[in-house]
Amino acid sequence: QVHLVESGGGLVQAGGSLRLSCAASGRTLSRYSMGWFRQAPGKEREFVAGISWSGTMMRYAGAVEGRFTISRDNANAPVDLQMNSLKPEDTAIYYCAVDDSGSLSSSTSRYTSWGPGTQVTVSS
Repeated sequence: QVHLVESGGGLVQAGGSLRLSCAASGRTLSRYSMGWFRQAPGKEREFVAGISWSGTMMRYAGAVEGRFTISRDNANAPVDLQMNSLKPEDTAIYYCAVDDSGSLSSSTSRYTSWGPGTQVTVSS
């Protein structure tokens, strides 16, 4: 059982930046990957970015490539998502999740544990 908590969400103007953080505890496997997903009202949850257990491999959705950066200092550190050049369409609840297989999958079904989410709102 993995417990996840996101933080760092808030209200920001278009073009601004936010930094999200996800802390994980209670995990039993060391080589897990973590991902960030987001869900806007009336839309399906979508993949944003993923990072390997070591922090050496990253994956991004095309919509955020070049604007968002996922990182972690080591396998035991929180996972951060630096979001720059934010757009109104980035407005959503952002969730972090754990994939015990470490596959860096973009599929929601592959992730077994989820945080409660943090709201990101980008104003025009």
